[in-house]
Amino acid sequence: MTTEPRRVSFIFPIYNEEDNIDLLHKTVDEVIAPLAGRYEFSFLYIDDGSHDKSLEKLTELSQADPRVSVIELSRNFGHQMAVTAGLDLVDADAAIIMDSDMQDPPRVALELIEKWEQGYDVVYAQRRTRQDSAFKKVTASAFYWALRKMAAVDIPKNTGDFRLVDRKVVDELRKYRERDRFLRGLVSYIGFKQTAVMFDREKRHAGVTGYPLRKMLRFAADGILGFSVTPLRMITRFGYLISLLSFLGVLYVAGVKAFAPETAVPGWAFITIAMFFLGGIQIIMLGVLGSYIGRTYSQVQNRPLYGVASVRTGVPEMENADSRTASR
Repeated sequence: MTTEPRRVSFIFPIYNEEDNIDLLHKTVDEVIAPLAGRYEFSFLYIDDGSHDKSLEKLTELSQADPRVSVIELSRNFGHQMAVTAGLDLVDADAAIIMDSDMQDPPRVALELIEKWEQGYDVVYAQRRTRQDSAFKKVTASAFYWALRKMAAVDIPKNTGDFRLVDRKVVDELRKYRERDRFLRGLVSYIGFKQTAVMFDREKRHAGVTGYPLRKMLRFAADGILGFSVTPLRMITRFGYLISLLSFLGVLYVAGVKAFAPETAVPGWAFITIAMFFLGGIQIIMLGVLGSYIGRTYSQVQNRPLYGVASVRTGVPEMENADSRTASR
C-alpha cells in the first residue's frame, strides 16, 4: 500500500528583495531535492508592496516553476502581515516560514522537517550566533531580556519567525486576528508540542534590512504590549514610589524646620525641579496608557489585516484564491 507524500510549503515574505529571489529559490530547491520523493513541496511568495522588480522576478518564477505561487498584497502592510497572509492562504501539511535575505540558511529546513517527523508541531530555529552589528546584538539581547521578564508566556530567546508549523497550528493561528501582530509570541501562546533547532545566522546576501531602528522599536513594543500588562502595573508602582519620595521629602523639610531652621535655604529651585520631575512621570504614564488604548482602538475598528491585489500561481486549486480571499 502506497502512501501519498506529505505536503510542505515554504512561505517567503518579500519586500524589495529583487537581488535575493533567484539565489533563494535555487538554494532552497537544491536543499530539498533529496526529499523530493517523500514530500511534495510548494513555495508561497508574498510580495508586500515592493517598489523594485521583486514582483516581476516572482512572476517569472511562477511561470517557470508550477510549484510557485505569488501573492501580491495591495500595498506594504509589513512583514508580520505578509507572513499572516501566507499562513491564511497556505494549503499543506506543514509550513516553513523563512525570510528571503538568506540570513536564514535554507539547509536548516531539513532539520526542521526531521524534528517535525519526530512528532513536534512547532519547530523553531534558534540562533546560536548571529553576524550582526554590535548595536543590533546588544539591542536584541536587551529586548529578549525585557520580554522574558514581562511577557505572560515563555517566548524563546534569540528566535525569529524562521520555523516550521504543523497544519493544526496554522489552523489555530488563523483564529487570532489582532492587528499589532507578534507572530512568534502567538505561536508560543497557543502551545502545542514545540522544540528548537540551533543554527548560526548568516549575513544578508543583498539589499537592506526591512527593519530599521524605528520599525524595530515598534516591533519590540508589539511584543511587549501584546503579551504583557506589566507596563500598566509599573504605572502604579511608579505612583507608590513617587508618593514615598514625596513623603520622605516632607519629613526632611519638617525636620530641618524643627531642628535646624538656620540651615534652611529659601528658594523655589527644589519646587520647580520636583514639578518638572512629576510632570515628566505623568507624561510617560499617559504614553503607556495611550499605547494600550491605541491598540484597542485599532482592534475594535475590525478592518481587514491586509488586502490581496492578485495571485499568480501554477497550482490550479489556488487560481481563484484572490477572489475567495480579497482581504482578511
